[in-house]
Amino acid sequence: MCSRNEHKALELETLLSGWRIELLDSDDFPPEDGATYYDNARVKAVFGHSVGPPDAWMLGEDSGIEVEGLGGRPGVQSSRSAAGDEVGWLLRELEGIAGDGRRARYVCELVAISPEGDEYRGTGTLEGRIAGEPHGSEGFGFDPVFAPDGEERTVAELGNEWKAKHSHRARAARALLRQTG
Repeated sequence: MCSRNEHKALELETLLSGWRIELLDSDDFPPEDGATYYDNARVKAVFGHSVGPPDAWMLGEDSGIEVEGLGGRPGVQSSRSAAGDEVGWLLRELEGIAGDGRRARYVCELVAISPEGDEYRGTGTLEGRIAGEPHGSEGFGFDPVFAPDGEERTVAELGNEWKAKHSHRARAARALLRQTG
């Protein structure tokens, strides 16, 4: 996997049954400056394919959160917008915003490139809303404040077992597995 994010690698190894996910050892990852999640995921997978072992599949992932009251931000800038304080940053940005302004969705794009250079992709989304304060201890990133549609609890409260079945990344992984057979 062309990433430095151990949380995502562990989550994806669980979601992509039969796949062994290892972080690519590189000091020179490409910038995530694409206009879409697909652009960013693809550039990572292509980079990994060019520098990684020639017999290995390479996986690129990009994900983020889009919040209605912020005009869809932070979107593809999610990992760079909060400087490690995702929850605090998002709650500060949403101060004074209520109702539909707190509607949000997680988006995940996965791109896999086979050793032969064939490209496969999977996309997943999870709709919900941003809670007024953080709850729960599982997951990472925005999970303590993201409450999925139909749930009263946040993803961090629902836990990793729920997340492995229902998250945006789980949905993207299932879509990717359908593509790769």
